[in-house]
Amino acid sequence: MPTTAPSIPVSDIDPFSTEFLSDPLPLHEELRELGPVVYLPRYDVHAVARYDDVHRALTDWQSLQSGAGVGLSNFNHEAPWRPPSLLLEADPPRHDAPRAVLSQLLSPRRLRSLESRWQADAVALVERVLSEGHEFDAVTSLAEPFPLRVFPDAVGIGTHNRENLLPYGDFAFNAFGPMNERVTDPAKTIGPTVEWIAAQCRRENLSETGFGAQIWEAADRGEIGYEQAPLIVRSLLTAGVDTTVTGISAVLHAVATHPDQWQRLRAERELLPRAFEEAIRLESPVQTFFRTTTVETRIADTVLAPERKVLMFLGAANHDPRRWNEPERFDLSRDPSGHVGFGMGIHQCVGQHIARLEAVTLLDALLDRVSSIELAGAPRRHLNNTLRGWESMPVRVVV
Repeated sequence: MPTTAPSIPVSDIDPFSTEFLSDPLPLHEELRELGPVVYLPRYDVHAVARYDDVHRALTDWQSLQSGAGVGLSNFNHEAPWRPPSLLLEADPPRHDAPRAVLSQLLSPRRLRSLESRWQADAVALVERVLSEGHEFDAVTSLAEPFPLRVFPDAVGIGTHNRENLLPYGDFAFNAFGPMNERVTDPAKTIGPTVEWIAAQCRRENLSETGFGAQIWEAADRGEIGYEQAPLIVRSLLTAGVDTTVTGISAVLHAVATHPDQWQRLRAERELLPRAFEEAIRLESPVQTFFRTTTVETRIADTVLAPERKVLMFLGAANHDPRRWNEPERFDLSRDPSGHVGFGMGIHQCVGQHIARLEAVTLLDALLDRVSSIELAGAPRRHLNNTLRGWESMPVRVVV
């Protein structure tokens, strides 16, 4: 444990155990209260769970690098299971050109061209679901089908086998954790899915008008290398579906369990973007990421040696009462800006505008038809080493 500190707390908490993933909030509180930095000997890593320390770790890319991997593995010493992401697992200057290309493609201004088409898709999906009954699973009927329809269309991949995007994303986010059963079990059968994803990133398999083709055109202009183009497309396909599904599920769960806030949304549609941000803060679909120290790095009163893995608890930071008043409450009167659910700094989620547009568009269509929404049964969590989402969420609506 190569650190210096007056008295660094040690915890035997396993943040990747079934117990922890099933109900992380009490253990988040325990980690926050132990201290600003906690040593986890089970994985030989240091953890930060308070808002200020997580925020600092996310933004200090010089001292806390992403290039050694944002998972438990240290790419300085271990070979990654696939080529590292040029967005998530790279630092400047390698990170700069791919980030600039995607930031331009996925800017709010550029996304406006998708709004009318996505609105029509959202209306059609809501109408179809409601035509089949007023009790349904919000995850499998809304949160999954909508991103699987509109996002691959926008990227420019074909309609065949799109369902592969969900297990691939699930596996990729599991792989940021240890080699537990959530990694080893699907690893036995994930090979064909990984090959399918790689094929979708090739230029000849992309439509001429989607984000994927525009990434390849950036290579034509010399803004990125041709060898980088398929990796950037892959980053979109890896992070663009599962995270959005969990984000949409988060806001649907929030309004289904806070009926007064649903009624407020009906009266004040302009609060829809805030509702999504507050749900992201509350649920933090991406719960954890790692950084690796490049030099001796001070966090609060602890000095970490170089080459130390630091586990950032984004979900714990978003519930830190030092930063948020009544953090367990979904509250549309709250300004949730500053939450770290999309990260922070130069590695902040480049696709957040897409996720926001998808969620707001779907909610808007639902508000047009539904006067109230509530849970119709106990939701069931889907456990993932990095993501926090649902397997199932039975709801009942009144139109």
